Amino acid sequence: MDLMKLGTELLMNKLNVDADGDGNPDGIMGALSGLIGGGDGNLDLAGIVSKMQGNGGDLSGMLSSWLGDGENAPISASQVTELFGSDKVADFASQLNLDQDTAAEKLSEALPEIVDKSSSGGSLLDSVGGLSGALDMAKKFL
Repeated sequence: MDLMKLGTELLMNKLNVDADGDGNPDGIMGALSGLIGGGDGNLDLAGIVSKMQGNGGDLSGMLSSWLGDGENAPISASQVTELFGSDKVADFASQLNLDQDTAAEKLSEALPEIVDKSSSGGSLLDSVGGLSGALDMAKKFL
């Protein structure tokens, strides 16, 4: 599964743009890569897991809901900004010609789906030994 493509498509959907019209998939992909890329042209889901687990509390609960097959807990725009840092969200917003608040809002809509769809059917979880394996992996980054 190409997680960068998945993330780009979900974000384009949230921004109400399409690749054939006013959308710029390469620009969105580049902005997304700069925010949550792993440096290898793909999304760094392990990094997201690590950051969310490291923050504990509400973000840990959100992460569990996203990795599971049930309902996804929402994340607020301010939590997205806290998770990635205001500088990175501002850079992301600038690359897409958005204001920072709009960018954080759209990321808050897309991020749960990106993680959920990448783990749908257990593909992400199975590769790291289930939910406990994902959480153990995240602890190693701390």
